[in-house]
Amino acid sequence: MQNDNIKCGLTESKRGEYSDFINLDAYVWYEKNWKHDDYEHVHQRGQLSFVAKGYQYFYIENSIYLVPQNHVIWIPSGVKHKSRSEAEHIDLMVVLYRYAPEIDFFKTVHVFAVPSVLREMLWYASKWSQNLDENTEQHHFLQAILNSLPHFCSENHNLQIPVPSSEKLIPICEDINKNFKYSIDINILAEKVSMSARSLQRNFKAETGITVQKYHQLIRILKSIELVEQEKFTLTEIAYMVGYKSLPAFTSSYQAIMKSGPRAVKKNMLTARS
Repeated sequence: MQNDNIKCGLTESKRGEYSDFINLDAYVWYEKNWKHDDYEHVHQRGQLSFVAKGYQYFYIENSIYLVPQNHVIWIPSGVKHKSRSEAEHIDLMVVLYRYAPEIDFFKTVHVFAVPSVLREMLWYASKWSQNLDENTEQHHFLQAILNSLPHFCSENHNLQIPVPSSEKLIPICEDINKNFKYSIDINILAEKVSMSARSLQRNFKAETGITVQKYHQLIRILKSIELVEQEKFTLTEIAYMVGYKSLPAFTSSYQAIMKSGPRAVKKNMLTARS
């Protein structure tokens, strides 16, 4: 990214909108210590992003997606998105596709852990990073990755944070995001948005698909993933930092959300780096 108007090879014709002058159907862009823009952007290529180190939050329509280390996110062409992260260091690989198969999978956002075969394929593809010249092997290999994605996808929808469509409920999310380590009082939250506790619960569930309490639990677990990634704290320390009174309580909640325990996540991170 040597030029402020060039992002991943695409030309920013105006803020957040990218023109595509690249002749390749697919190409790779891998950067260590990835830098983020703080605004939405859109381009006419499908995007496969692989978080090799760190984590990222992607803001897409009415949802926020956490993409931890060794996970990928597929974003369809023409979908506005932006990303952010508070990780100290992020290594990110992006594969951009002009065309995607006309099946439902490629028309929606997907986040999933990268199985070992796909990870090896992505690392192999990194040798073509920023190569915008015709290359037959590159073309066929990147197409093989694309065509295989639906078979690799074992999606965890709990990495998606739903955002209410009503502006009136946004302060509830902001309050929980800021004070996630503390217990919530639904009556106090309801007062902040001039609702009864019952109305708040009903409206929040209708707009997000989950209860206020589930949202609180989800935020705590996603925050814990950030802390696990830093490798600075023990799991017991992390449990207390995100508001749990014991490691077993944290582990049980983590298991319910992520379908695996936090110890497995730490082990997978160490294995990926070895």
